[in-house]
Amino acid sequence: MKNEKPCYKQIPKQPRPYGPVPTKRQLDWHTLEFYGFLHFTVNTFTDQEWGYGHEDRDLFNPSAFDADQIVETAKMAGMKGLILTCKHHDGFCLWPTRETQHCVRNISWRKGKGDVVGDVSKACARHGIKFGVYLSPWDRNHKEYARPAYISYYRKQLADLMTNYGPIFEVWFDGANGGDGFYGGAREKRSIDSSTYYGWNTTWGIVRRLQPNACIFGDVGADVRWVGNESGYAGDPCWATYSPCGLNGKKPAPGATVYQEGETGHRDGKFWMPAECDVSIRPGWFYHRSEDEKVRSPENLLDLYFKSVGRGASFLLNLPPDRRGLVHENDVASLRGFRGILNKLFKTDLARQAVVTASNTRENHPGYAPSNVLDGCRDTYWSTDDLLKNSSVTLDFKRPVTFNVISLREYLPLGQRVEEFAIDVWHGGSWRCHSKGESIGSRRLISGKKTTTTRLRFRVMKAPVCPAISEIGLFAGPC
Repeated sequence: MKNEKPCYKQIPKQPRPYGPVPTKRQLDWHTLEFYGFLHFTVNTFTDQEWGYGHEDRDLFNPSAFDADQIVETAKMAGMKGLILTCKHHDGFCLWPTRETQHCVRNISWRKGKGDVVGDVSKACARHGIKFGVYLSPWDRNHKEYARPAYISYYRKQLADLMTNYGPIFEVWFDGANGGDGFYGGAREKRSIDSSTYYGWNTTWGIVRRLQPNACIFGDVGADVRWVGNESGYAGDPCWATYSPCGLNGKKPAPGATVYQEGETGHRDGKFWMPAECDVSIRPGWFYHRSEDEKVRSPENLLDLYFKSVGRGASFLLNLPPDRRGLVHENDVASLRGFRGILNKLFKTDLARQAVVTASNTRENHPGYAPSNVLDGCRDTYWSTDDLLKNSSVTLDFKRPVTFNVISLREYLPLGQRVEEFAIDVWHGGSWRCHSKGESIGSRRLISGKKTTTTRLRFRVMKAPVCPAISEIGLFAGPC
């Protein structure tokens, strides 16, 4: 699989966009498809998932922390970026922030000179992958949480991360908001109104001002939505358009949405807000020695890839560093096996061998030729005249080809246009339906039994406007 750089070109007399369309930063995000999460904090050393906030910060003491090993592992697996939990709910900060004592600046590890955020950011830059940050809105350690003063603190931390750690590709906000905590020594439960407390428009504005190319992730976006589960799959279909729905008639906010609708999105959604599928390579999000033999297999990772990337979403896979500060050997082995399968699967695009024709080409313009679906470029696409919504592309082969995976893409700057499609194969002198589906978007992967044919046809079955298809690929692999 090759690295792609979006360079969406303008073609004369192109179709009008349909519905919400992605911004430039969203288009860039769509090209990543697969990237990683790093859950790493005091929890790693207490064997917990959620710290209470009162843990001794000196417990954070990785014996052999190596940001390059972590980033090299992610790159080997084919990840295009890494998002680090700079602060989880327990409030411990992995960078030497001056806003709190509860950070790496005040521990014995590296004599208080350590900076996990800086090390991971620099390693990402060295190895050519992108860097993102997670900053938990909830803080079970800070004495002012649930009061106005905390918001000022939180925004200063966010600005610090946006200013001092290079380009950021994604900022991750989750919906865990309030509950039991330590709160500066006050062991109590604190509640907030998540729809108003954080002042999200102002808080997000810090990201927009300091890192305008960064996508904002959350229950309500603003750029990327939570898929609604932590199992790593998107619904089928999964639309890139979405209208977040708040709880109990309130304005939607992180932690206060009907999150289940994120699995499929909404065909008539008001916003271009594609889904991100987050899941851990282990049962837990943080490292636990008891889970060393429970790492997901390469085959399971492949299945999740097809159910996330293959449904137009992204695949965010968590790799929790262990107590050494390394990605564990079992995790590395599984990732290596997974990458090997993908490399074999997508090594050769059999569709490139075909002669391609279409039922119609928009104004007979070469810029919309059906051959564009075979050039491996997201910038070019096949389209038809405006009134021809039901149309087809046919691939003819000189000799039989055998495949078990089909890859489809739409030209995203014009919106998500195809609602239903079908794939036919030539068999016994006539067309036979191979598969049908709804929604294409950024990518649609269709897998099945190996099929041999000399002709393949892609048909648009239902669409409100003419199609804009940028890729039809055929692959044969072990899946």
